[in-house]
Amino acid sequence: MREPVDRAPADPADVDEAVFDVVESIPPGRVSTYGAVGRLVGVGPRRVARALSSGGAAVPWHRVLRADGTCAEPVRVRQLALLAAEGVPVRGGRVDLAAVGWP
Repeated sequence: MREPVDRAPADPADVDEAVFDVVESIPPGRVSTYGAVGRLVGVGPRRVARALSSGGAAVPWHRVLRADGTCAEPVRVRQLALLAAEGVPVRGGRVDLAAVGWP
């Protein structure tokens, strides 16, 4: 698991790469939140979302959720399908972060 950094990399491309590295390390069947990924990288949750929406197609972006265990609305249907395929339990459109949260 990646150790948290004291501050985010200065170059936006480096921030994106740091986000992608963390997201790639989330195991199948587990999920994390934008905030948890951000804490590991040293950025806020919105910056994590921006990195994933602009270039995260090559990483398992679907394993990153909102703090309440819900999906972002624009990708909700696809994200829930991908999570279900990995065996992530979803009830009422929400993932139980206590059960399958990472790290």
